[in-house]
Amino acid sequence: QVQLVESGGGLVQPGGSLRLSCAASGSVFRITIMGWYRQAPGKQRELVATMSNGGSTNYAEPVKGRFTIFRDNAMNTVYLQMNSLKPEDTAVYYCIAHSPMSRSWGQGTQVTVSS
Repeated sequence: QVQLVESGGGLVQPGGSLRLSCAASGSVFRITIMGWYRQAPGKQRELVATMSNGGSTNYAEPVKGRFTIFRDNAMNTVYLQMNSLKPEDTAVYYCIAHSPMSRSWGQGTQVTVSS
């Protein structure tokens, strides 16, 4: 089992920046991919970005060029640097960790972009 704890959400003005963090514990040696999803009110949960152990990344089109995912494998932590934030980025952001036979979710952290 992998446990995930997110931090770094909050309220930011349009055009601002936030960095989310997600620390993994437990069976971290099984993790192959870590990443972020988000869910806005009334919408389905959607992919934001993922990164494999080998460093391959995948970004959703709406965040390309604005968000950057990176990992500190020694600390079993994944980060999401979010720049040029827009009101439509407002959502609960969830960390995810993929293992060969399962996936684990964090509890979510709220990001609100508003003036």
